[in-house]
Amino acid sequence: LMNAAVAQDVEPAQITQHCDSVSLCFSKGLGAPAGAVLAGGRELIAEAWRVRKLLGGGMRQAGVLAAAARLGLEHADTTLRRDHENARRFAKGIQELNSPLCSVNLAAVETNIVMVSIMGGWLSPAELCQHLQAVSEEELAETGQAVSVLLFPWSSHTLRAVWHRDILAHDTELAKNKLEFVARKCQE
Repeated sequence: LMNAAVAQDVEPAQITQHCDSVSLCFSKGLGAPAGAVLAGGRELIAEAWRVRKLLGGGMRQAGVLAAAARLGLEHADTTLRRDHENARRFAKGIQELNSPLCSVNLAAVETNIVMVSIMGGWLSPAELCQHLQAVSEEELAETGQAVSVLLFPWSSHTLRAVWHRDILAHDTELAKNKLEFVARKCQE
């Protein structure tokens, strides 16, 4: 919700105005260690409260977590915009590679998620993820850096890359360089 609101430059309420209920996790893009909120009609909230108690949910001294969630909400616009910019920078790097191994639809990169298309005949998404995660002696010798990039094999021809508050512009550059290194080695 928050990524979509920032990407569209609207308040979250505008996106959720036609929803019966909304759940927002504070520990994802907002960076809180834990916590979520549920909003909806009286009956839904009453039932959710009852089920939470029935299942043993609830915390004492939750103010510290609430403070972290509040801080995340207060800085969401800045933090999420930075995540979106880093994702777009990564996607542009893939596009500039002009590699037969992978491509990206830059127009589809609206938030902190980049879907990378893997071309057939080279590596599977899972194999490419393994190469991006592994650090070889050859890489260290050529680049002088040991970089491990974690991406997710989303489908048989797609990888998913997601940015969050702990991935900075420098990390994004390292990830682009690593992908370029792996793509070059695959073509050799």
